[in-house]
Amino acid sequence: MALSDIELFARLIQCEAGGEGYSGMQAVAGVVMNRVNVGYGEYARVSNGGSIRNIIFQEGQFDCTREVIRGRYNPQNIYNMTPDQIHYDIAEWAIAGNRLAGMGWALWFYNPYSSTCRGFFPSQVGAFAFRVGNHCFYNPTDAYADT
Repeated sequence: MALSDIELFARLIQCEAGGEGYSGMQAVAGVVMNRVNVGYGEYARVSNGGSIRNIIFQEGQFDCTREVIRGRYNPQNIYNMTPDQIHYDIAEWAIAGNRLAGMGWALWFYNPYSSTCRGFFPSQVGAFAFRVGNHCFYNPTDAYADT
């Protein structure tokens, strides 16, 4: 199945943040585009000049891109998603350069399944910036430049 970048992006937004409301989906879309556009570090190399597809499919980044996790079928993957217009609209909004107010250059998010977010993620390359719904978001620290 050959999917366009916008289709993949809409599916990723639905899969990773479909239950997090409009702001949650916008924040996740912002992380993807921040990774596409960051000019240094690991994601600059992965995006190879701005590839959304490379960022989405980077090994080990988004569980929704994997059909198998820990040896078990993952039914919540981008190939099983059927995005609605809102997911396409948010993808296009993010591609156009829009971000949530105060988002900064957040490059990571995760759901800690707790009421608190840890101060750094992963390791010391990201510092906690804000929370939207169940997801914690992290801006790069100076250590990210060495990745």
